Amino acid sequence: MKLTERLTHAGILAGAAVAMSYERLRYGVAFDPRGSADRDDPYRHYRRLREIDPFHRSPLVPGYVLTRYHDVMDALGDARLSSDERNWKRYPLIAARRRNMGLPEPYTDGGTGMLRIDPPDHTRLRSLVSRAFTPRAIERMRSRVEDLAQQWLARSSNTGEIELVSEFAAPLPVTIIAEMLGVPPEDHERFRHWSDEGVRVLGFGNGDDIRRSLIAQAELRSYLEEIVEKRRRDPRDDLLSGLVAAEEDGDSLTAGELFAQTMLILVAGNETTTNLISNGMIALLRNPEQMERLRAEPNLIPSAVNEFLRYDSPVQLTSRMAPVDLDFNGHSVKKGDQLVLLLGAANRDPAVFTDPERLDVARDEERALSFSHGIHYCLGAQLARLEGEIAFRALLDTFSEIRLVDGPIEWGDNTILRGPKKLPLRVGRKTQERASAA
Repeated sequence: MKLTERLTHAGILAGAAVAMSYERLRYGVAFDPRGSADRDDPYRHYRRLREIDPFHRSPLVPGYVLTRYHDVMDALGDARLSSDERNWKRYPLIAARRRNMGLPEPYTDGGTGMLRIDPPDHTRLRSLVSRAFTPRAIERMRSRVEDLAQQWLARSSNTGEIELVSEFAAPLPVTIIAEMLGVPPEDHERFRHWSDEGVRVLGFGNGDDIRRSLIAQAELRSYLEEIVEKRRRDPRDDLLSGLVAAEEDGDSLTAGELFAQTMLILVAGNETTTNLISNGMIALLRNPEQMERLRAEPNLIPSAVNEFLRYDSPVQLTSRMAPVDLDFNGHSVKKGDQLVLLLGAANRDPAVFTDPERLDVARDEERALSFSHGIHYCLGAQLARLEGEIAFRALLDTFSEIRLVDGPIEWGDNTILRGPKKLPLRVGRKTQERASAA
């Protein structure tokens, strides 16, 4: 990072620290948009926000931070609130805050993912992409996911250790998404790199983070442009060919939109599932009695995956913006205010979940907001659950013993996506033990 960028970033951090100090004095609690309050356990911070000031005014947002389940769910389903990043440019204060947080300007060529747009554009784009995510289409992928899970575990080291993120949790979902899109196997590792780098823009990034993210996005876009041209000449039975066909059928899918949806599918289908597997394993290792229960009752794995999503959500927050003055759940929200919706906090609201701080793999309260709610409910939710179920079944079937390597977990520094950078584990293979016994 250049000296001027370092000084600018340092100034932003200093200004944020002053603003949060003022928040603390005024409200008794403050929201840290960088997510740096406690990487290992942000839920203590969320709990304080929810208990002291659940509809919290934050000058850094600028707007409100919501932590109660019903407030967050209502905001996700409220058609009066906007998800469209393009609207934010109309409000100078929001645009300035986004620049200070290191976020780039929204694309100007129509290249905004459907996650960050409103109807009718959202409705049109979602209908195009949803064809690849029907329940029947996802169920047809089960055997392929099972095969890949076994392959990646077979490739992992036989030395008694495995680095779960790089050797299993990351390559499994990115391979599935790449195959859905029609990316050749030899390019899967590049796809994973572009995904990992591309999400740097989502955090409280410095200049280097933003630069690396934009470089990755540019490289991915250049690569996709070549693939798109090939699909125009030689369509195949894959998602990218379907999007190209929709564009050519006059569905107004621009080149920018095609790239943005592909980037969204790649990130949503890779990063979030990687974190689901990694966070779920950490939760089990910190609650060994729950791991033993899963081993004894493998039929609980589907409910366990839902519990992992609730207990330590891969996506911690999202946001909405008020395009007009409005009353929301008894609060006066002004035009241009943002609402930061802490999904991780909502998923541990004691008003909704029984004993929410406790991991319970048999919990039957399937109301977590980890996949959002309303029109932006995650299209890939069923695929993520399928991959999660197969991943944990394979891990528990393969390893009779799983332990954390000594030392603190190194969590990622992304504000929105939560998961470890690495997760080294000591493992004992069941097949090795049977061979030794023989």
